[in-house]
This record gives sequence, C-alpha cells and structure tokens, in this order.
Amino acid sequence: MTNRVRGAEGRWIRMRMGLFCGILSLAMGLVVSSGYDIMVRDGESWLELAEQQRKRRLSVRPKRGMIYDRNGSALAASIEVPTISLDAKELMRGVESGDVPRVARETALRIASALDLDPVKVERKILARRRWSWLRRHASPEQVEAVRLLSSAAEGERIRGLLVEGEPKRFYPRRELSGPLLGFVSPDGKGRDGLEFTLNEQLEGHADQLRGLRDRAGRLIFADGIEDERAFAGHNVELTIDQGIQFAAERQLAASVRAFEARGGSVVVLDPKTGEILALASYPGFNPNDYTESQPEQRRNHAVSDTFEPGSTMKIFTVAAALESKHLSATEQLYCEKGVMRVDNVTIRDTHPAEWLPVSQVLAQSSNICSAKIGLKVGEQELYEAYRRFGFGQQTGLPVPGEASGTLRPRGRPWVQVETASAAFGQGISVTNVQLALATAAIANGGELLEARLVKKVTTASGELVSETAPRVRRRVVSERVAKQLSEMLVAVTEDGGTGGEAAVLGFRVAGKTATAQKADPRSGRYSLDNYVASFTGYVPAHDPEVVVTVTIDEPRVDHAGGSVAAPVFRRVAEMVLRSRGISPSGTQVEDLKGLAQRPDPARAVVALLEEKDGGKPAIQDIVEHGQVGKDQVRLPNLTGSPMRTVVKQLSESGIVPVPSGTGLLLKQTPPPGSIVAKGSSVELVFRPAS
Repeated sequence: MTNRVRGAEGRWIRMRMGLFCGILSLAMGLVVSSGYDIMVRDGESWLELAEQQRKRRLSVRPKRGMIYDRNGSALAASIEVPTISLDAKELMRGVESGDVPRVARETALRIASALDLDPVKVERKILARRRWSWLRRHASPEQVEAVRLLSSAAEGERIRGLLVEGEPKRFYPRRELSGPLLGFVSPDGKGRDGLEFTLNEQLEGHADQLRGLRDRAGRLIFADGIEDERAFAGHNVELTIDQGIQFAAERQLAASVRAFEARGGSVVVLDPKTGEILALASYPGFNPNDYTESQPEQRRNHAVSDTFEPGSTMKIFTVAAALESKHLSATEQLYCEKGVMRVDNVTIRDTHPAEWLPVSQVLAQSSNICSAKIGLKVGEQELYEAYRRFGFGQQTGLPVPGEASGTLRPRGRPWVQVETASAAFGQGISVTNVQLALATAAIANGGELLEARLVKKVTTASGELVSETAPRVRRRVVSERVAKQLSEMLVAVTEDGGTGGEAAVLGFRVAGKTATAQKADPRSGRYSLDNYVASFTGYVPAHDPEVVVTVTIDEPRVDHAGGSVAAPVFRRVAEMVLRSRGISPSGTQVEDLKGLAQRPDPARAVVALLEEKDGGKPAIQDIVEHGQVGKDQVRLPNLTGSPMRTVVKQLSESGIVPVPSGTGLLLKQTPPPGSIVAKGSSVELVFRPAS
C-alpha cells in the first residue's frame, strides 16, 4: 500500500517537472525567436531607433566676433553671462501622480520668489515636464546665488532640475560711443541695427551642431567634439574709426547742439588721402547696452540717413565744374547785381550785397547771385553731370543700414532755368553728410573721388586674415590744377573777411566753406523762416590736407549761421586730430621740457621761456602773479540770472564753449565768474526756471 502511494507521488512529480521544463523550453524558444527577429531580421531598424534615442545633436551658438577701432581698442565684445533654465522632468522625478499639482505649485512659488518671476508661468513650465525651458536669461549674481541655494537644499527642500549655464551677451565697453554706428544685438544673437546688422554674417560665425550621448539618467555625454572650430567664434572686424577722434567729434557735436538748442546733427571725419572714415558722429545717440530704453530717433545714424539741402557748401562744386569745363577762369570778375537778381519769376538775394567780385571772393563772400550765374553759364546738363561725378545723388556704399542717396533733380525731367540757378547755390537738391565729406576730400587730395572705407579688415578668431580693404579711386572729378585753385579760394573763407573765420586753426591754413540753408516747410511748401541747417565742410592743412571734417547742425535756435554754429565744431575737432597725429604748425620749435624740469626753479624757467617767445613781454608772468588776461584767454563774465539765449550767445562770441543743463535763468557756472580760461574751453552752465 505504501509503495503504491509513493509510486503515484513520483509519477506526479515527474509529470510536473516535465510540464515545467516544457513551459520553460517554450518560453526560451519564444525569447530566442524574438531575439532573432530583433537582432537579425529587424536588427537595422531597431538599431536606428536606439541610436536616435541615445544620440543627440545640439545646436551650438558661436561666440560673436569682436569689433575693434583702428588701434585695436574693443568697441563691441561678447561676454558670458549666467542664464537659468529648468529640467521639469528631473524636477518631478519620483513625485506621485496625486502629489503633482501640489508639488508644482509650491515649487513654482519658491522659484518665482528667487528669480522675480510670475509663479503661474513657472508652474505651467513645471507641469509641461519638458527637458529644457528658459527661466531667467542674463540673470543677476543675486539670482544665481538664490538658485544655488534652492538646488543645494540650503533653504528648505532641495529643488532638482535647476541649471545655471553661460550664455553669450553683447557688451559695448564704451557705452554711448558710436552707438548709432554700431547698432545692437537682440537676445537671439542677431544684429538688428548698425554695423551689427550689416556685418552680421561675418560676426555671427558658422553655427554648428554638437554630437553627444545620453546616459540612462538622461545626462548628456559629449563624444564626437566640434566638427567646425568656427562654431565657437565669428570673425573679428577692425574699423577705420579712431576711438579718440570719435569721442572728440561726439563731445563737440553734443556741446554745440545743446548750446544752440538744436534738434540734432552729425560730424564726419575722414582721411582725404585714403578715404578712411576716422569718425562718424551722430546726435542724439544711445547706449547699445540698454537699447530697449532708446527711441528710433536716437538709434538713427544721421550722418548717412539724413538728407538736407547743402546750401552754400554746394558752391564749391559749382565753381569746380565751371573751372574744369573752362566756362570760368580763376581771374574772372563777376557782376553781383548789387545783391538782387531775378531768374524767371524768382528773386535771388545775397546776404552780403556786392557789385563786382573776383571768382576767388565768390566763395569767401558766399554770393548766391554769382553762384547762380556760374551755374547758368555751365548749363543744366554739365552741372548735373559734375555733381554726379562728385558722388551726389548716389549711395557711398558704406556697410551701414538706411543710407540715403540724396536727390539731385525731379525724376523724369531735367532742371528748368530757375532750378539750375538754385542748385548752383545748394537749393532744390539734397545730400548726406558723408557725401559732402567725400566730395570735399576729392578737392583736398587733388581731384580724385575715393571710395569710402569704414571696415579696415576682417580676421578669424585665431587671427588669420579673411579680407582687407585698400584705398581705391572711384574716378577723377577735376584736374589737380583746378583742385589747387579751389583750395586757395577756400582758404579765403576762413581768413579775415570770410564767413568761416571761426573755423581757423591757429598756426594752420584752413580751407573750408560755411552754409546756412533754410529748410523747406512740408505744410506750406515754402522755405521756413525759422528752421535752418547750419553746416561747415573743410580740410587742414590746406597745402597738404591731413583731415576732412564736415559738420551739420539741424535746426539750431539760438543762432543759425554756419559760421558761428558749425565752424567752431570743425575747429575743435580738427585741432584734436592734428594733435593726435603729432602735426604742429610749420615753423614751430619743440622745446626741451625735460631740460627745463631739471633746472633749479622749473616754474620760473618756463615763464622766462614764454616771455622770450612773446617778444620779452611779461604777459605770462602777469597772468601767473596778478591774474591778468593774456593772449588767447578770456575772463568769464558774471551772467548769473540771465536767460539761456543771452548767456550762450555771449560766451560763444567770447570763444567759450557753453555746456548748458536745465532751462530758464542761469543759476550756477563752472568755472565760476571771474576765472581766466583759454579760448575754446568748456563752461558748465546750470539753468533753473524763473519761478
């Protein structure tokens, strides 16, 4: 009986073992079959899917290239700034589904408080459970520290998924300097205005993708490296701009605009031998670091975008056209109709009436009537073609956005007689300040119109040369003989009796021309009696020009004459350029200042030297000991309580540069009244309303 039971149990055990082994064999067969399907039959498709899930290609934003001035000083650079992002999947990892709303809300409140964000928006980003999203771009050091505390559990429960990374940000170390010229870069890394926009392709570099692998936790492991090294940096651009000259031009322009209560203005400084632009100043300006705080008018580059009727400066090119075409000789006398002449149904008048003037005095006296006669003598077609040869009516090709071409005559028809006469003295046509500067440079360098140069060279981040510009002559506009004749005529403008006496630079012969052009009133269609453009264009030294400076002041109120508003700006900027280039007046002698300093009484030695240079007169010592006013100096008057217009006019007439702030009556001035200062010095004026 017992043996029978044991035999039945053994059979049952063997049956179960067989059943188990059969099931196990079947399962193993299925596994092997599935493995065969995955690895052999469908292996390629599964491998592709796995690689897609494991590998990642991340777009890398290259570091934007630098912008330098001609001396290697940085005008625009890219720096790394902290940016805070969120990995919502990592943050919510391990959170029970029922606790998700509560955890998301509480975490969002803590993050929003630390980063000064809207908690509702942060909560939405958390609930979206994306691997990456922005929280705060360009975060402050305090915000970065707050995030680190949240991530380290230093304050409450640790928050995972908060990342602090570096992101490139455009930085302009010189702040407002060259703002309208440089433009700005938006947060997406694209240049949106100025050179940043037009040179964006070179500065931005070549965007690439970075290959990497994901580990089981989703962390990125870089494997293959960068395919193209250019992905890290764009090209560097070196401009022809000189930072020091640009600063001087902007400062003097701003002082003149404020002093004469003008709307704005521009200054162009260029080398007439190479066409290199040394300064391109525009007022008002803006700080590209805070471009969101500026208005479109402040970001506008007035030197290339604004057109204006040139007025009397156009007489230079009218006379040039007549001399070149031999319709006029340099020794010819012109009858000036005693200041009044009618052409068709229009009366032309002269500010300084005269009966007869030699050609050399037509520019010095700025005669509209003689200029009109010269223009009519040359003829409509020849005069128009001469202006075109000088570059008017066409863009200069500078790499800046919004450059205007100006207007020479109505589309589709030639000038009638009165339009030819008006164009001869700068009415009825429009130009830009850059065009005027380049045309003036053509006279200064002996008759060749040069191509304007603003970008000197482009190099890679490693210093390899990509491109470089060289001086290029566009065409010859007048002969060298005519250019020299014009230079002598333009020198007369800045000498005694000329309209540009305020442009004279001590020790140098200056060639230039003033202009006071009425602006057209768009409402009435007539010339305004209140709105003018005051301008001056010229070069120095006249015999071998080093620099051309062109100044325009838009709608000055205190005074509107080019000779008193724009010419002083020319003088101060030109003086600075000559000093920076080490150019001194011919015949001057460099003294041994080190030797004077080693004498027993250096101060008395300097005084003795100055007295010797002044013909033995004790003027310098009188100034030192008794406070007497010497040569090229003035004593500041006490104008406290006077209105702004009176103060500005009196100081300007004395050769002082007023720098006003506020409105109303003069409250305070620095230096104080009675101080002795050199002519050309600046005086800070504080005005307050009469109440």
